[in-house]
Amino acid sequence: MEVPKDQISTLLDQGLYSSAQMLGCFLVSSPAANAESSPHLKSESLVLLGDALFREREYRRAIHTYKQAMQYYKIIPKQNSTTTRSSLQSNRSSSPNSFNVSAINENEVKFKIASCYCALSDNRAALVEMEGIPSKARNLQMILLMGKLYRYARHNRAAIAYYKECLRHCPYVFEAIIALAELGVAAKDIISLFPQTPIRSGKTPFDHFDSNRWLLRYVEAQCCIASNDYKGGLELFQDLLQRFPNNIHLLLEIAKVEAVIGKNDEAIINFEKARSIDPYLITYMDEYAMILKKKCDYSMLNKLVHDLLNIDPTRPEVFVALSVLWETKDERGALTYAEKSIRTDERHIAGFIMKGNLLLAMKQPEVAVSAFRNAQELRPDIRSYQGLVHSYLALSKMKEALYAAREAMKAMPQSAKALKLVGDVHASNSGGREKAKKFYESALRLEPGYLGAALALAELHVIEGRNGDAVSLLERYLKDWADDSLHVKLAQVFAATNMLQEALSHYQAALRMNPQNEAAKKGLERLEKQMKGVDPDAPDDDEDNEVDDAEGDQEETELL
Repeated sequence: MEVPKDQISTLLDQGLYSSAQMLGCFLVSSPAANAESSPHLKSESLVLLGDALFREREYRRAIHTYKQAMQYYKIIPKQNSTTTRSSLQSNRSSSPNSFNVSAINENEVKFKIASCYCALSDNRAALVEMEGIPSKARNLQMILLMGKLYRYARHNRAAIAYYKECLRHCPYVFEAIIALAELGVAAKDIISLFPQTPIRSGKTPFDHFDSNRWLLRYVEAQCCIASNDYKGGLELFQDLLQRFPNNIHLLLEIAKVEAVIGKNDEAIINFEKARSIDPYLITYMDEYAMILKKKCDYSMLNKLVHDLLNIDPTRPEVFVALSVLWETKDERGALTYAEKSIRTDERHIAGFIMKGNLLLAMKQPEVAVSAFRNAQELRPDIRSYQGLVHSYLALSKMKEALYAAREAMKAMPQSAKALKLVGDVHASNSGGREKAKKFYESALRLEPGYLGAALALAELHVIEGRNGDAVSLLERYLKDWADDSLHVKLAQVFAATNMLQEALSHYQAALRMNPQNEAAKKGLERLEKQMKGVDPDAPDDDEDNEVDDAEGDQEETELL
């Protein structure tokens, strides 16, 4: 009895993978697909069954099936010469039992096996399969996968070569553009790869480039972001958005950069705009969840997580968003979700950032260092540097903290946040406070609206007994930026100077803005003790932890 082989292809094309898998079992076990008499048919049938298993996400079964197909495929050449002669002597039949040259493509099967390994995060095994495909036989899809696998293996030079090859074939492989930018290739070098032959419309290469100027701007924007020139990258993306209004990809890229550099209000607007256009978005929604948590907008955060779970509960972004939501309830539960996001995608940067921040909050800075290092190796941004500095400070490793802060300053010379990081390290010991003050002031000159630097400078004023300076600085910011952290800091300063009524007023204002503000809650408890005449704090011994680095000091002065 014959099983119609072509019907499996039809079922696969129609997306009926389960039925295709069942039919494949009949085909593989049919007498017509006998391994000895018809190895070509056996191998073809096994590849079709493997395709059905792949589509059903049964990757290990698919690998096993594809490899069986390859074994039978290797038998065919041995029989080819004798069988072909006999088949030529008789009329060819359309029956599957008749001999025909096998329709399977060995290189395509190897690619399918590699794709299965990638889905299982076994990138090393995938690379072995891909390296078995001759370079001349690789199509664009295969070349792109080679680039990704070499990048995962940290063979960056080889990865760059394959990504460049992608763009020589087609300039619109956006994954290759972004990867090359992140690997440090200059925009002009990426653009030079684009094909310069006349196109079918008859336009000259110059006219073609002029009409595709948007693509060149996109390359420049990605290179700016990758080199931590966030301001330049945002300007280029926003120019593109004017030309392509409501472009979801551009809105998400802009919102993500704004989230990284702390422009939270602008990021929320762009994330919401993207979601209003496509409510089923998942890309970068974990970044959005982190911002909503910072803004203490828990109703929006709850709604976002609920929506994401209904869209696709298996994505790493959803696990990070769940981790953000659980952080306020159960830090260990939140950590479990963060780790689950990394297991789902071991290159998911937001998962490592979230894990590091949770470990830091749980007083496990040594493990947090590892998480932030992982994030930094994938793609360094200000958040991984901040995490490393704060982790090293928690471990009292001042030299390592200073080194990480200076690395951030070198990587992002125009970043107020990087300057503040160096200030934070110096402020951690009494001998470095004057240096810290200079760095905080430089950060505020570079970015006058940076509340983090303003709060840190105010704290420094308080430590050195300049409470009046702290109050005037904070009140100046309070006129333009309504923020609960400003009220908390003012309340702390007033409490320290025994202006208890003013302190009470600001703690209450902070809690009205953010009822979940833990610092405000604890501050109120301390204030009650003060009002009762009880000293709320035991005196702390000041530990002098000086960092000596003359060469570094000179380097900082030059950067400032």
